[in-house]
Amino acid sequence: MIGSGSFKIQTMSKAGNRAAILECISTAEEIARVDIAQATGINAATVTALTSELLDEGIVEALMDEEKQNTKRGRPRVKLCLNPKAFNLAGAKISEDAITVAIIDFAGTLLSEHMQKGNSFAIPKHKLAANLKKAISVAVDKAGLHIDDITALGVGIPGYVDIASECVHWSPALSDTPTNFVETLRATFDFPVMLDNDVNLAALAEQRFGLGKGISDFLVVTIEHGVGMGIVLNNNLFRGTRGLGGEFGHTKVQLNGALCRCGQRGCLEAYVADYALLREADTAIKLQSANNLPTAQRLEALYLEAKSGNQAALSIFERAGKIFGMGLANLVNIFDPSLIIFAGERMQFDFLYEEDVLEELRRNTLQIDRAPPKVQVHKWGDLLWAKGAAAWATEYVIHQAAAKNNES
Repeated sequence: MIGSGSFKIQTMSKAGNRAAILECISTAEEIARVDIAQATGINAATVTALTSELLDEGIVEALMDEEKQNTKRGRPRVKLCLNPKAFNLAGAKISEDAITVAIIDFAGTLLSEHMQKGNSFAIPKHKLAANLKKAISVAVDKAGLHIDDITALGVGIPGYVDIASECVHWSPALSDTPTNFVETLRATFDFPVMLDNDVNLAALAEQRFGLGKGISDFLVVTIEHGVGMGIVLNNNLFRGTRGLGGEFGHTKVQLNGALCRCGQRGCLEAYVADYALLREADTAIKLQSANNLPTAQRLEALYLEAKSGNQAALSIFERAGKIFGMGLANLVNIFDPSLIIFAGERMQFDFLYEEDVLEELRRNTLQIDRAPPKVQVHKWGDLLWAKGAAAWATEYVIHQAAAKNNES
C-alpha cells in the first residue's frame, strides 16, 4: 500500500508491528503468517501473537489454503486476509461538473458508486461540503448501509493540497482558498475525513486496484481540466516537502508563453489541458453550435472537427501532443520509471498517446541498452479516483486499528 513502503522494517512498538502486519495483509490480499514474518522482518512469534489478536478483534479473518486442504499430507496452511465486514469506507472525487463517490469494504471490494452531476467548481467551501454530503448519502443508500456505518472518508480535490497542514492553498473547486477545507468537512461529517490532491489518490488506486499493482516505481499522468501526476517511488507516494510534488502541469515548456490558470506563463498545462485547447479553438475556429455546451462536449466537438480534417483543429491537437510528448520525456529522464499510466477522462482522445506523441517521448529520452518505460492507458474514469480516495481512508483505518489496545 502506498505510504507504507517496504515492509522489511524492525518496528519498535506493538502498534508499529500491528500496522506493518495489517499493511502487509492488505497488500497481499491473502497471506500466511510465515510469509508475513518474512515480508515484514517481524519475528514469527510476534506475528503469531499479534495476528491472533487481530483475529479475535474481527479485523482479520482466516482462510484455509484449498490446495493444502485437499491433500492428506501435513496440516492445512492458513492464510489471513482483511475482514471485509470490519469497516466500510467512502471515497469521493471532486471534478468540474460532478462528484463521484465509491463505497468499499475493508478488503477493497466496491459496494456502490454514485455520480452526482452539477457544478462543483469555484464555489464556497461550505457549499461544496454540502454537495459532497448529499452525494455520499446517496452512495451509502445504494450500498444498503446507513451513514453511521461509514468509518472514514477520503476526498480527492484538484489543486495544491498540503496534507500535513491540511491546507488547500489553491483549487479550482474552491472560491475561498487558501483554506483548511478538512476542518469544514469534519464539521460536516461524524467520522474522520482525509483530503489529498486527486491525482495522488488516482496513483493510490492504480497501486491497489489497477495497472500499478505489484510495481514499485511508476507514474500516473492525468489530463482533465488540468494536467496532474502521481509519483510512486519504491512503493511510496511522493508528495514533496510542501505537498506540491508531482505538479507536472506546471513545469515550464515555453519562456513567457501562454497564460496558465495558476497565474504563471509557459506551463505545460497551458498548452495541453481542456481550457488551453478550447482557448485556442475560440481564436482559430468558430464552433458556434458548441459555445454554450459543457467543457467535455465542447472538447468533443473540437476533436470531431480535427478528425474530419479541419486543419486548424488538427494543428491544435498536434501541437498539444508534441508538447505533451516532450514533457513526458523530461519525466522519464528525471524519474526513470518502469511504467507510465495515462488516466483521466481525456484518455478518450487518442492524440495524447498516438504514435507521434510516443515517438516524441522516445526521441527525447536518454538512450541506453534497455527499453524505455512501458506506457499504458487506463480509461477508468472518475470511479478510479474515488476508489483511490476510499483507499486513502483505508490506510487511516489500518493505523487506527493498529493502535487499538496498544502496549509498547
